[in-house]
Amino acid sequence: MLSRTAQCLYWMSRHMERAELNARLLEVGYRIALMPSTSSGYQSEWGSVLSAAGAEEGYARKYGPAKQQFIEQYLFHDLDNPSSIASCIHLARENARIVRTALTTQVWDVINTVYQEVQALAQKKYLPANLPTICDWTTRQASLLRGAIESTQLEDDGYDFLNLGYFIERADNTARLLDVKYYVLLPTPAAVGGEVDHYQWSTLLRAMSAYRAFRWAYPGSQTPDKVAHFLILNAACPRSLLHCLSRASRHLDRLENIIERPTEAKNVVAELKKSLMNRNIDSIFDEGLHEFLNDFTAQIASIGETIRTSYFLGGF
Repeated sequence: MLSRTAQCLYWMSRHMERAELNARLLEVGYRIALMPSTSSGYQSEWGSVLSAAGAEEGYARKYGPAKQQFIEQYLFHDLDNPSSIASCIHLARENARIVRTALTTQVWDVINTVYQEVQALAQKKYLPANLPTICDWTTRQASLLRGAIESTQLEDDGYDFLNLGYFIERADNTARLLDVKYYVLLPTPAAVGGEVDHYQWSTLLRAMSAYRAFRWAYPGSQTPDKVAHFLILNAACPRSLLHCLSRASRHLDRLENIIERPTEAKNVVAELKKSLMNRNIDSIFDEGLHEFLNDFTAQIASIGETIRTSYFLGGF
C-alpha cells in the first residue's frame, strides 16, 4: 500500500473519532451545566470542556472569555477551529475522497452524507436548546461509519490503518473526557462522593454511552474509583485506555506481519500497554488523576508521531 493511502485512511478515522469526542465533550458540559453551580470548582464546566478539547488558546483569541454559546459554536460549527466537529468531518471526507477507490461504496456513502448534512446544519440558525440533538446526530453518524467499515471493508492493511486511527484517537479521547471530570471535581473532601459528584460521574458515563455497561461490570454502589477503573484499566470496556491500546497493538502486529519488518510504532504502543497493565487504580489516584491523564495524552501524541515516521514518510 502507498504510504499516502495509508495516511489518508488513518486520518479519516481519527478525524471522525475526534468529531465524536467533541460531541461527547459538549454533551458533558451541557448536562453538568444544568446542575446548580457550586462556585467552588476548579473552573467553570465550559472552561473545562475547552481545556479538555485543547482549544483554549484558539477560542480565547477569537471570542475572549468563556461563554457557553460561543464555546458551542467554536466546538461544533467554527471552521477556524481545526478540531471542531464541522472541521473534522470536512477533513475526514477530504481524506476519504483522496482514497475513494480504497473504500467500499457503503463507507463512502456514509461519510459523504455526513459531510453534506453538516453543511446543511451550518445554514440553519443555531439554537442552544438544539445542542443535545446535534450531539446525538454526530455520535450516530460516527457509529454508522464505524459499522460500515466493520461490515464491508476487506480486512487487509487498509482496514488495519483505519482501525489504528480509531483506537489511537479513542484512547486520547477517553483520557480527555475523564479530565473534564477532574476540572469540575469539587475540591472539599466532604463533596467527593456527594450528590453532585455522583451526578457528574454518571453524566460522564452516559455521555460515553457506557453507563449500562458500567452497571453490568460493577454491581452495587457507583464510586469514583470504580468508574475510573472501568474507563482506564478494564479491558472489556470498549472505550477504556487499556482496551484501545490492546486493539491498536493488535493492528500494529498485523501490519508488521504484512510488511515483514519491525517498526518502532509497535514497540512504543506495546510498552505503554505493558505499563498500564502494571498499574492499579489506587496508584493512579495517588499520583493524581489529572497528572496521570496529562502524561497519558502526551504519550499518545508521541505514539502518533512514531506512527507517522514508521509508516507515512515513504513506501512500506
